[in-house]
Amino acid sequence: MRLLFVTQALDLDDPVLSVYHTWVAELAKRVESIEAVCLKEGRHALPQNVQVHTLGKEQGRPMFGGLSYALRFKLLAWKLRKNYDAVFVHMNQEYLLIAGPMWKLIGKRAYLWRNHYAGSWLTDLAALFADRVFCTSAHSYTAQYAKTKLMPVGVDISRFSPGTPVPGSLLFLARMAHSKRAEVLIDALALLKERGVSVTADVVGSPLPENASYYETLKQRASSNSSIRFMPGVPNHETSDLYASHDMFVNCSRSGMYDKTIFEAAASGSLPVAASDDWAKAIGEELSFDGTASSLAARLEILLSLPEAEKEALRAKARHLAESQSLPVLMDALAKELV
Repeated sequence: MRLLFVTQALDLDDPVLSVYHTWVAELAKRVESIEAVCLKEGRHALPQNVQVHTLGKEQGRPMFGGLSYALRFKLLAWKLRKNYDAVFVHMNQEYLLIAGPMWKLIGKRAYLWRNHYAGSWLTDLAALFADRVFCTSAHSYTAQYAKTKLMPVGVDISRFSPGTPVPGSLLFLARMAHSKRAEVLIDALALLKERGVSVTADVVGSPLPENASYYETLKQRASSNSSIRFMPGVPNHETSDLYASHDMFVNCSRSGMYDKTIFEAAASGSLPVAASDDWAKAIGEELSFDGTASSLAARLEILLSLPEAEKEALRAKARHLAESQSLPVLMDALAKELV
């Protein structure tokens, strides 16, 4: 099968999106060829059966902004039409809205991967043009459709291994955006400080321009707590040491997102503590909280006080769950669906 793979970026140095370079490389092992279209192209090292096409964001924003990108994509999807049998649109529903009708008319199967708690009538419309919709969370907006299939998260656990974590150290690793809810961790740490609980936290991630003011608000919120350190985002291939050096990993995202970082941390031996209901259902209450700062503080206080043997048992349980969500498991499942 020949595939058109549409994604935001193909860039090994992107601190958030570099992981999807691995997706394309792994999927290329299971299909005849891939025409990979990205909004922004950076450094990549993909197999010979992958051809990369960029819409040009790396060259600067065009005069007509999003309209220019939409036109470029529509023309490119038409130009390449004889080179692909099916289309896989990753996260950005806009591409289905732009080219979905055309793909229907010329008989190209289209698939949408979208995993987020938020959605709208535009998501519903995009889904109409898709033959199948994929997500990883039962609480994702797209989970409501009859054509939706829940999939493994897809973590390359071979890249992550346990290290020697600093006792009492926490890691928060994410793009600095409202949906990641870093303020919940900051407020939980303030509660722990009031109780005399000793803990340190590294908040790692960078904001997009539209979230710059939010990021500054986070730093101001944490300014009275010297145990919190802010660090810029790093590419995915540089995160393994970060996970392995921290005792625990905190994810505050709402249910419906099911961030891959939870499972990367689990594969690295860092105890993941997450607000996701999907995670709570899979792992149990020992490593979950209800999304509030008070609940997170209570959970962290319990975990920090556990004997090392009990922590190790929880780490083993979390890693076993991460293995069931591995990248090969996801890619095999996708390859079966895309035929």
